[in-house]
Amino acid sequence: MSSADVLTIFSGAWTTLLLSIAGIALGLPLGLGLALLRWGRVPLLNQAVAVYVSLLRATPLVTLVLLLFFALPSAGISMGPMTAGLLALTLNTAAFNCEVWRAALLDLPKDQIEAAQSVGMGRVLRLRRIVLPQIARTAMPGLINEMSLLIKLTPVLAVVGVVDITRAAVRVGAQTYEPMQPLMVALAIYVPIIFALVSAQRWVERRMARREAAA
Repeated sequence: MSSADVLTIFSGAWTTLLLSIAGIALGLPLGLGLALLRWGRVPLLNQAVAVYVSLLRATPLVTLVLLLFFALPSAGISMGPMTAGLLALTLNTAAFNCEVWRAALLDLPKDQIEAAQSVGMGRVLRLRRIVLPQIARTAMPGLINEMSLLIKLTPVLAVVGVVDITRAAVRVGAQTYEPMQPLMVALAIYVPIIFALVSAQRWVERRMARREAAA
């Protein structure tokens, strides 16, 4: 395998990282916002979010990205492969993240919220000082798992022409007639990325534990 082939695979790795980081950066807060709407006391919003989450979780990612890329132009909305891929990843992961955040919210002791209300804490202050720090730790393992799945789902975007790391490796293998080498290079890039996520999770959990112990 030539240096040009390796560069092709690393170019695909950059695409994978770019889409994954952007999808995580958009999907995490969107999922949290959806979970807070479901946690709230507005029945209409609660039901609307529940329908969105159920629909997106039941829709295969490949179907979603094909719908965004090929069906939306008929409604006058056109987008490139990267944009369609990123939007599909964001909508998909936000739905799954919503359920992770919501589970953490449901585990939050109600007496803490009631105590904060009794001392005059407003909704935003309660959210910032009491709710978010606690649910972040509870939700962390599930969120990290969802981030890992998001990274491993990026090869699906090849259906609309996105050349991620797996697609790049397959192309190189088809050109060189040696599929094993490029796929092993792709695997060697995937593993450190996922390992870095897991290590980040453990670091964050340790730091949060130290803060709680100090408090």
